[in-house]
Amino acid sequence: QVRLAQSGGGLVQPGGSLKLSCDVSHRFVQYNTKGWFRQAPGKEREFVASVGFNGNNPIYRDSVKGRFTISVDSTYNTLYLQMDSLNSGDTAVYYCASCKHPGACFVPDDYQDWGQGTQVTVSS
Repeated sequence: QVRLAQSGGGLVQPGGSLKLSCDVSHRFVQYNTKGWFRQAPGKEREFVASVGFNGNNPIYRDSVKGRFTISVDSTYNTLYLQMDSLNSGDTAVYYCASCKHPGACFVPDDYQDWGQGTQVTVSS
């Protein structure tokens, strides 16, 4: 397994924006589907978004559609999650992950490589 390095996150007011980054350059993960998950206290880890290794076919959970954007850079080495119009319901620890394969991946068991997690807190 590969530990992915995340950055970004922090405290933001409602309506604000944050951008998360994740290093996915390792050769074992570079060509697999990538995703973001989040886990709030007392809740299960939930799917946020996924994208093909080349940035194609972004998929989002309903509650973040139109507010979050998942992307990869032109070298396929960095995964991003741009989060806009944040609200208190988005407060959680966010994890980047690499799927076991290049296909569709929506549940944690589909993923084998994870970032260390980063806290996102939306509060006034």
